[in-house]
This record gives sequence, structure tokens and C-alpha cells, in this order.
Amino acid sequence: MKPDCLILYVHSPAESVLFYRSLLGREPVEQSANFAMFMLNDKAMLGLWAAHDVQPSSGLRGGGAEIGMTVESDAEVDAAVAAWKASGWPVLQPATTMDFGYTAVTTDPDGHRVRVFR
Repeated sequence: MKPDCLILYVHSPAESVLFYRSLLGREPVEQSANFAMFMLNDKAMLGLWAAHDVQPSSGLRGGGAEIGMTVESDAEVDAAVAAWKASGWPVLQPATTMDFGYTAVTTDPDGHRVRVFR
């Protein structure tokens, strides 16, 4: 796994896009009503996800963060979930298919989300 995607939960992706477009001096590479993605460099991305639309939902109102790690296959997502369970880490979202791919979510000790996805 390679940490290469930071996702911020925001109140308004459209408003956040304006800020990050100005800050980064570039356009998002992906944008919808509830999500936008910027390339930070040739390997790292920044996602802006509407807090009210985050899945699995946890009542977030913004200000939360998520570290996204891309893997090459569905099997690697499944292996990550198995490793999390073996380590006693919580599984907030079991492996499932979403709009952007096959994914699962755990948390660090402080409650910050860690998502693996293919």
C-alpha cells in the first residue's frame, strides 16, 4: 500500500474547490456536487468530500480527515480488512464497491479514518 490520497470532509465542496484552486493554482481533476479531487503532485491527491455525504456516515460536520491508500486489486482490499481484524482495529466499512471502486475503512487510535481502495 502507498499513502497517496488525503481526503478532507468539507461543508461545501464547491466553496472548497474555489479555495484550493486558488491555493494550488490548478483545476480539480475530478468534480461532482459532493466531491472534488486535486492532484498535489505526480503521485499525491487531495480529495474534498461533502461531510453530509461521507460513507459510512458518522455524523461528521466537516473538519474530519481521511488518509486514502490505493491498492492494485480487490484482493489487497480484502487482505487489508483481514489484517485490521487480526490487529484488533475497528472496521468502519467492510470491503464494498462504491462509485470510485472497491474500498474498506478503519480508524487510527484517534479516530482518523484510513481507507484502502482499488
